[in-house]
Amino acid sequence: MKEKTAIILISSQALPMAQLLQKEFGNCTVFSQKELDGCTQILSYSDFVAASFTEYDRFLFIGAMGICVRCIAPCVSNKYDDPAVVCVDSTGQFAIPVLSGHVGGANEWAKQISSILGAQAVITTQSDCNGVWALDLLASKFGWQTDFSHDELNRAIACFVNQGRVALLLDIKDKGTAWMERTLPSYVKVYYHYNDIPFDETELLIAVTPYEYECPVQALYYRPQVLHLGVGCRKQCVPDGVPEYIEDYLKSQHLSPLSLATISTIELKKDEPLLVALHDKWKHANVRIYSQEELSGIEVPNPSQKVHDVTGVYGVAESAASKSSGHGKWIIEKQKGELTPDSNFTFAVTLDGNAVRGGHIEIVGAGPGDPELISVRGKHMLEKADLVLYAGSLVPRELTYYAKEGAVVRSSANMDLQEQFALMKEFYDKGLFVVRLHTGDPCIYGAIQEQMAFFDEYGMSYHITPGISSFQAAAAALRSQFTIPEKVQSIILTRGEGRTPMPEKEQLHKLAQSQSTMCIYLSASIVEDVQRELLQAYSPETPVAACYKLTWKEEKIYRGVLKDLARIVRENNLTLTTLLVVGDAIDNRKGLSRLYASDFKHLFRP
Repeated sequence: MKEKTAIILISSQALPMAQLLQKEFGNCTVFSQKELDGCTQILSYSDFVAASFTEYDRFLFIGAMGICVRCIAPCVSNKYDDPAVVCVDSTGQFAIPVLSGHVGGANEWAKQISSILGAQAVITTQSDCNGVWALDLLASKFGWQTDFSHDELNRAIACFVNQGRVALLLDIKDKGTAWMERTLPSYVKVYYHYNDIPFDETELLIAVTPYEYECPVQALYYRPQVLHLGVGCRKQCVPDGVPEYIEDYLKSQHLSPLSLATISTIELKKDEPLLVALHDKWKHANVRIYSQEELSGIEVPNPSQKVHDVTGVYGVAESAASKSSGHGKWIIEKQKGELTPDSNFTFAVTLDGNAVRGGHIEIVGAGPGDPELISVRGKHMLEKADLVLYAGSLVPRELTYYAKEGAVVRSSANMDLQEQFALMKEFYDKGLFVVRLHTGDPCIYGAIQEQMAFFDEYGMSYHITPGISSFQAAAAALRSQFTIPEKVQSIILTRGEGRTPMPEKEQLHKLAQSQSTMCIYLSASIVEDVQRELLQAYSPETPVAACYKLTWKEEKIYRGVLKDLARIVRENNLTLTTLLVVGDAIDNRKGLSRLYASDFKHLFRP
């Protein structure tokens, strides 16, 4: 939902600026004391602000800062409740956050306004000026929960921005902890185990953890959503006191209920009052309901034949918790509770599998070759890797230069599959981070299926970071859109039939009948066969391009027509790293996209 915004136009000469910003932001009204086109007229700026201060999420004053300050001064309460206020001078040179810079978002809004106007954002918040974390925004930025007071937060911020002795505890991992590791200020020391922290050398502890610790120094706890609560109960279980019982048990195990991500059970129990009571207690947690089929094959630590006879699964609480966490780490195995004869219940808790610190393998798409065409995420993965195993003959070694000092970088060109597995597992078993670097995008002839089967067999944590494929690089290098309105709307990625047989229905001459743009991989060595099959469907004069080592330093591109494709490849000694592109979309400049038709103009409205 867009934030409700009021633009207060003090200087009428800036009306075009106000109208531009109104279009950009949406859900936005321009107010002026003068009667101006597109503006809502008001009698007094200060009276309007006083009457509507709590009705708008953001106020933008265009004009003198003094008027802005005098208008809002009587209304100011605190940074947690006040709306964001920004003032822009009438010439559009400066955008200045005046109120609620962090929590209200005025600092980021000022930067956005500046980017629209080509202005300069004048930010005075110390953490922004120093380029360090905004502690008051971390929870909202990464979806964490907190229960510290405003005073506790302010004391922590004071220590942090003044570069006190700060320890950072990250005993789980998620998107937020990865960002913190990557952007760690020089004066902050990171620890992965609480007992490793030297508290005699620490003034402030910042902890991203589901665990509760009795810390001897000032501490700021962020609670990531990584715990999964599974519940089971007798029919129409009386819920009175049960949420509090479970909460007390969690705390006795040094777990924070604020880290609950889900509350789950079997479909048979979806209408139980207990489920409603638990969600009322922890509204930040999502409720998940699983069918018997979804839970029936899950192994649980404490199976019960009696429960299986009733529900079809060997443990409702444990199987639901395991399912929700992606079969992560057991934190609390099944516990039974009975507050009254009518309130029998069970519960179990798991830690999200992706949050468990330990070995991990990231399969990264390197892109077509140019080190600058790897994704930002892919670059971050390389920077944190302890082992980089790259496809040596297909991936330029320059891409591995992103690896950190001390990382092991190995080419897999001379390794068989078992050697690759053994090396990755050696690092994985030590709890280290492994990047398996593949050319292009791993899903396109990336040979990752066998690797994933191995990882699955050994229960290893892994993830795929996609990459730019060479067919996309080809379109860019050829300065071509591979689809033509009303003529070509499909792009076929395929290969010729060499040592690897093609399914009969995917043979080139059959695919070519669609007259789509065809990008043919791994086929330079059999180009004569490719040409012969394509000529069964395409015209001999169909444009073609042979693209060798796209985006590499050695890149070469040869254009021609289909009847000459084999000759082009052979005369130029093109090899395996050649992509063949065929179709009328090459160099096409005809045809108007429907996006620019008059009935599509709504796409451009804010």
